Amino acid sequence: MMCVCDESVLRALLLLVSVCVSLAGAFSQSLDSDFTFTLPPGHKECFFQTMRKDASLEIEYQVLDGAGLDVDFYLSSPSGHVLVSDFRKSDGVHTVETEEGDYMFCFDNTFSTVSEKIIFFELILDNMDDGQDPEDWKEFVQGADLLDMKLEDIMDTINSVKARLGKSLQIQTVLRAFEARDRNLQESNYERVNVWSCTNVVLMVVVSCIQVYLLRSLFDDKRKTRT
Repeated sequence: MMCVCDESVLRALLLLVSVCVSLAGAFSQSLDSDFTFTLPPGHKECFFQTMRKDASLEIEYQVLDGAGLDVDFYLSSPSGHVLVSDFRKSDGVHTVETEEGDYMFCFDNTFSTVSEKIIFFELILDNMDDGQDPEDWKEFVQGADLLDMKLEDIMDTINSVKARLGKSLQIQTVLRAFEARDRNLQESNYERVNVWSCTNVVLMVVVSCIQVYLLRSLFDDKRKTRT
């Protein structure tokens, strides 16, 4: 049994396959990453990120726990120039346009001698594609006026949804970091309140005992009786 396919149907099928391939490539790689680590007192920790030319590097960090909730931060270019520097801050957000090479960003806790810090940071990399045209599928769209729907509008909508989902994920990650920092701060305050409350109770008991002893000593008859 023979099947005769119309040319417009073949073009539609080729177009659908190419769009699926391009979508699979668009969602296959994530360019966002986050990390939480402990920075001991008197130490400095550095990280490296390889970037492409004309890309964008955004880094956001927060100190989740530790006395003072502060840390020194700086970001250096591949040539060694310091692009961003923060001193004794609890959080920060920085975005730089990059060139080809390895960027270094460091967290410095050398100013603290006893308190370790728990630090969260997130990297967001934009324009890090491999140079391939994400719209190669358009070469199949010869005579696209035969189709009723506009695939460009579909792709724009999908890309918009993808960008908003990525932004929502980023916001949720940042909110979790804020929640962890607030929880650590509340637990620290709770421990301080308990320590001071116990100290006050002990002092009150000691003062009460001293007062009772002094009052009893005032009414004791220390005169000796002769028989």
